[in-house]
Amino acid sequence: MPPENCLDSVTPARDIPTRGSAWGLGAPDLYLLDVAGPNPLDAVPFMAADLNRVEDELRTSATAADPYLTEIASHLIAAGGKRVRPGFCLAAAATAMTEDRPSTQAAVLGATAVELVHLGSLYHDDVMDEAVVRRQVDSVNARWDNLKAILAGDFLLARASELAASLGVEVAGLLAATIGRLCEGQVLELKHSFDIARTEADYLRAIDGKTASLLGSSCRIGGIVAGLDRELTEALTAFGTSYGMAFQLVDDVLDLVATEADLGKPAGHDLEEGVYTLPVIVALSSGHGADLRSLLGGPIDTASRDKAIDIVRDSDGIPATIERARTYAASASAALDTLPDSPGVRGLRAAAAYLLEQVELAAA
Repeated sequence: MPPENCLDSVTPARDIPTRGSAWGLGAPDLYLLDVAGPNPLDAVPFMAADLNRVEDELRTSATAADPYLTEIASHLIAAGGKRVRPGFCLAAAATAMTEDRPSTQAAVLGATAVELVHLGSLYHDDVMDEAVVRRQVDSVNARWDNLKAILAGDFLLARASELAASLGVEVAGLLAATIGRLCEGQVLELKHSFDIARTEADYLRAIDGKTASLLGSSCRIGGIVAGLDRELTEALTAFGTSYGMAFQLVDDVLDLVATEADLGKPAGHDLEEGVYTLPVIVALSSGHGADLRSLLGGPIDTASRDKAIDIVRDSDGIPATIERARTYAASASAALDTLPDSPGVRGLRAAAAYLLEQVELAAA
């Protein structure tokens, strides 16, 4: 599933390797860097105030004629979130600014649209995962049921499309295509559920669709509404896409090394769901493969899950995934080199440096 990395619930933590283990960074450290640390996009002037404007627009967009639907559609908005995607949209739009000033209303609406897409996808993800908690509150499907969660998720996607249409044909078409890519990425992941033959190429295609595409489009929409030329907009898109790939890779490492209390769900949740991420794929092709294959390929109990996690930790899977994340993070940073200095570029550079710091600490 697309990364959230939030404290969805608190359950007993397992003992895990800490700093000084074979792969370097202890999971609590990685969690704090990825989730609880300061927002690097605060380097963009007015970012906090502009994100507050996005919050207002989110609440407005989730308001329906029927208060009951409004309650369901607003549930995860009220629960909060890091708002990474709208932050990227606002920062990308700010790359067109030559002086410090608040975002335009078009940029705020674009940022709202991409967050609505993300929220709608979370409603649907929780139905597929049979999740019971999201962002420290009941998941929508757990509180209201699957059918209402699906319909409320569709409502949020429809609202996102309305906002995109108000910003012009190009933005509307881009957001529609992005929703399609999110679905394609998720289907690719489901297609390979419990598939011990899943390849690295299969995995990368899935995360490009389910995670990187929306981050790339968030930046692209920011460039479009700011009136940037095509070359600069393409650079922003490349930044967001590469960042998204690295972000998902780090998240997939986190699923295998963080404590249950940190994650808000059991470590190895992806293994239980039959989602074999890059650390597992690498481990399956290593000298540890036979032992791991004997455990995977179908539903597993807690003891088998924990044993599989230990095998992956002992393999080259985590270091190899960290190396791949480093490459994507570096590519994200390099994509900004064609952009002139601006408040937005400084914010995006700070975000790229922050992500690269996480990767480098994990590789230390």
